[in-house]
Amino acid sequence: MDLNKVMIIGRLTRDPESRNTPQGANVTSFGIATNFVWTNAGGERQEKVEYHNIIAWRKLGEICAQYLQKGRRVYIEGRLQTQKFTDKDGNQRSKTEIVADNMIMLDSKSTSPSESAPKRETSAETPAMEELKEEINIEEVPF
Repeated sequence: MDLNKVMIIGRLTRDPESRNTPQGANVTSFGIATNFVWTNAGGERQEKVEYHNIIAWRKLGEICAQYLQKGRRVYIEGRLQTQKFTDKDGNQRSKTEIVADNMIMLDSKSTSPSESAPKRETSAETPAMEELKEEINIEEVPF
């Protein structure tokens, strides 16, 4: 049995960007930064930041686009997906991203990442996770 599962907690590096496939499926993308902190042998505090590309499909994508914003702390659960493509110069490239299955907003409603960030309306309840889990038709993937 194989397993492809990712769980991260971090802060959004940009506001979510939402678009629709030609078949009408919503796909939302955004970035998350995670920090790893440790103390080296000399007793100095060290920190490494990792940047993750996230995509969320359909209803989960719509929810991410509506409620998330740059600087907010979020939990994302999903799977790794690697895309191979040719860039405009003809070079072979690859891109690894996390396809989100689950998202939990970790900031309280009253917490603001910065005073200048626009406020977004939030609902008191989040939808049941069963509504968020939909099959992905590989033919609808726009890559």
